[in-house]
Amino acid sequence: MDIRLISFDLDGTFLDDGKGIPPENLRALEAAAELGVLLVPATGRIVAGLPEVLLTLPCMRYYITANGSYVYDALEDKAVARAEIPLARALEFYEYADGLEALYDCYQDNWGYMTEWMYHEVLRSIPNEGVRELIVRLRTPVPELKAYLADKGRDLQKLQLFFTDMALRSRQIEELPERFPDLAFSTSMPFNIEINAKSATKGSALTALCRHLGLDPAQTLALGDGTNDSDMLLAAGVGVAMANADEAVKAIADFVTGDNNEGGFARAVERFVLR
Repeated sequence: MDIRLISFDLDGTFLDDGKGIPPENLRALEAAAELGVLLVPATGRIVAGLPEVLLTLPCMRYYITANGSYVYDALEDKAVARAEIPLARALEFYEYADGLEALYDCYQDNWGYMTEWMYHEVLRSIPNEGVRELIVRLRTPVPELKAYLADKGRDLQKLQLFFTDMALRSRQIEELPERFPDLAFSTSMPFNIEINAKSATKGSALTALCRHLGLDPAQTLALGDGTNDSDMLLAAGVGVAMANADEAVKAIADFVTGDNNEGGFARAVERFVLR
């Protein structure tokens, strides 16, 4: 197959559950780069939240971040594409979220912000140590998020809800698209819901990047595990789901590879690019 670009999710896909990089995954990336294949992380994180190795490898240039709301060209230090949530709509969503037993944050201008008491509560309640570390590193706690954002007056890249009540999370996954039809909802962890502009998805970002590069999307391989990866797998020439992926993601994938803790990413790259 003539794969010229690999677009890959990080958490639950390229990274193991401890947020580390299995050595075989890194070797597979480097081998693909030697063949001239473009390597594009596609993540819900912002640029600053990417593993350092993915920011320093010489073969890395493009990054799909914040679930597709910001496609970054590191060489030119500029956005290739962006699709953000209007501030007024974000504030309306937060007013609704205040009535839920959930915590929330946001990404704006490539940085994370969170109401201070929610920041401390998330650190207390989230079970995953790697996620807690990312929150500490990539969030600035502010006295009250809605007031802070209103004062700044700028649109947002992504909103996020955190739940401890999983039944409530399941209900909101069903209800939110009806309440806010202009927004896109997805999940990347068992306890969150991510919110983007309807036009901001990893799939639309991959398509925009291919258009920018003059590539046919049929020449791309995409790998992921969460529902925020689904449309990217559909947009790519070959869409690969991890063994640990959401069942809905497996259902739309062209191929299901191994677990993220067992080098499933590397096995898929070997199958579709290196053989």
